[in-house]
Amino acid sequence: MKFEGFSKSDFETFHVNGLEDRMNAIQTRIQPKFKAIGETLASDLSAMTGMEMFLHIAKHARRTVNPPNDTWLAIANNKRGYKKHPHFQVGLFDDHAFIWLAYIYELPNKAEYAQKFLDQMDFIIENVPGDFVVSMDHMKKDAEKISVINLKKTLERFRDVKKAEFLIGRQIPADDPIVQDGDGFISLAKGTFETLIPIYKLGFA
Repeated sequence: MKFEGFSKSDFETFHVNGLEDRMNAIQTRIQPKFKAIGETLASDLSAMTGMEMFLHIAKHARRTVNPPNDTWLAIANNKRGYKKHPHFQVGLFDDHAFIWLAYIYELPNKAEYAQKFLDQMDFIIENVPGDFVVSMDHMKKDAEKISVINLKKTLERFRDVKKAEFLIGRQIPADDPIVQDGDGFISLAKGTFETLIPIYKLGFA
């Protein structure tokens, strides 16, 4: 399948009532597109990082009552899972798409990553465009531009608070034409990841 872009109905998936019906919509509308995008991006990221990268598509298996408000694909250098590893994400909420380099709370050595980022904060600021955004919770829509956020305070919280997370990248409104342009969106995701690779590599330094 060739990815032709996300449609209005993909975003409207998150207005489908009920866990079973919404999961069915996610599986039929969105996940085939994630597979198409993810296979391309996993190959690109393997080349960019020099590591074998593996595609994972969120299953939302822990949910028993509440339907998910967003869904995503993740790419990590671990075949079995992604949550305990730094990873790259592409996903959707009902009003925007997101492209992240993600460090979420399951990461076992979160404090070590945070300290490396604090030690290299000037490098991060110099290498990340001001319109990129930072989120501290992958379950929420909230994000702030890196040009206005207090990065030091954000990274200290990521280090010191068990549930705090650090996600950096882009959010693209659902009505932005690039979201509906398959090649354009993949190119945007690839470019975003390319910009973030030096930060990803800091964690391995």
